[in-house]
Amino acid sequence: QLQASGGGLVQAGGSLRLSCAASASIFSINYMGWYRQGPGKQRELVATVSKVGMTNYADSVKGRFTISRDNAKNMVYLQMNSLKPEDTAVYYCNARSPTFDYWGQGTQVTVSS
Repeated sequence: QLQASGGGLVQAGGSLRLSCAASASIFSINYMGWYRQGPGKQRELVATVSKVGMTNYADSVKGRFTISRDNAKNMVYLQMNSLKPEDTAVYYCNARSPTFDYWGQGTQVTVSS
């Protein structure tokens, strides 16, 4: 089970930190990631981090967002800086390995202009 938290309402230019708590060890999970779904849009990749710490970001968030994972705490984080109104979305945590693909419930992020 994945529990996302940290969403909220923030003004443009502000920051938020999302957290994803896993109910089991994430040590061996190949990829932990964050995805988002904006109003009227399809779900899209935001960022992923591999079990060896390699990161991948959507072009739209590069330089502004940072994903990290703490395997000892079974936590994944998304630090979001310089937020823009277009970042408004429900953000979902994801855990993916060859044999499974788990999604957490979303957390709403709203960025006002």
